[in-house]
Amino acid sequence: MYALCSYFDESEVMKMPAKVLASTENMPYADWLELRRQGIGGSDASVVCGINRYKSPVELWLDKTGQLPPQEAGEAAYWGTQLEPFVRAEFSKRTGIFVAESHELLQSEEHPFMLANLDGVCEVPDVGTCIFEAKTASAYKAGEWENTIPDEYMCQIQHYMAVTGYAGAYIAVLIGGNTFKWRFVERDEELISMLIELESAFWNHVQDGTPPPLDGSDASKNFLSERFPSSTPKSHITLPDTAAELLAQYDEACEQLEIVTERKQKAENLLKEMMGNNEVGTAGGRIVTWKSVSQERLDGKTLKAEHPTLRKKYTNRTSYRRFEIKTAS
Repeated sequence: MYALCSYFDESEVMKMPAKVLASTENMPYADWLELRRQGIGGSDASVVCGINRYKSPVELWLDKTGQLPPQEAGEAAYWGTQLEPFVRAEFSKRTGIFVAESHELLQSEEHPFMLANLDGVCEVPDVGTCIFEAKTASAYKAGEWENTIPDEYMCQIQHYMAVTGYAGAYIAVLIGGNTFKWRFVERDEELISMLIELESAFWNHVQDGTPPPLDGSDASKNFLSERFPSSTPKSHITLPDTAAELLAQYDEACEQLEIVTERKQKAENLLKEMMGNNEVGTAGGRIVTWKSVSQERLDGKTLKAEHPTLRKKYTNRTSYRRFEIKTAS
């Protein structure tokens, strides 16, 4: 691992193809959110690429065009910010690499819609100035950090390298409060070119006011459920002509799903037959388990019959919209 002296000339570090858009030191969170609407930040990059698990491109477009109210930081984001100094200090302690804090929102000179809010920067011999990114993760996500980094964070740091022109980045993560890892990531020109192309197309949607198309991600599915939570009773709409093609795609996907589901079930049944009464089986470096599981479930039918008042007291009503396609009569 590289070793550095404790100090370096920060004026040399900041030589990059980017300008300082604003100082973020002591900036109110609401002002910071509003400032980020002026472009695409590092955490937005994976959303634009359609690989973010929590936000869809359309939802991001609504945010950038001012159609969504500012969202308060959640618990995970709050503690990530609070623990950032610890992650930075621990990284320096373990590697000997001094990390200078960054309190500026940077804007690409070549692509002004690309913004970067760095956690820090450091100098690495034979590499030059590098980005430092601090992360925290729950123990449940430890597997995502085994010999790699999550895709959304790879997009984020490559986006930062696109803005700054830097040749590499260190990303450090505290997992579950008791596991610390770090990794060096080299600049990937192919990925950066792809990000610039996708982000440029997305920003065109922001500027001309037309939303990007929805995709098949869970984020888009959840977004639609939140935006249209309930239907108007007995309402009706004649769908546009393009719906016919979408219905055909839906039918084709259902047929393919039925085929692959049957193939999957057949393979599972044959493996179960091989295992018999055994709980664990091994083959080709894989471990197969078929374990007995006991569950306790509330007998709602009996409870309703014998204690209807009690059942009503502890019953919560939830609503959702069920999507289905059938032939018109």
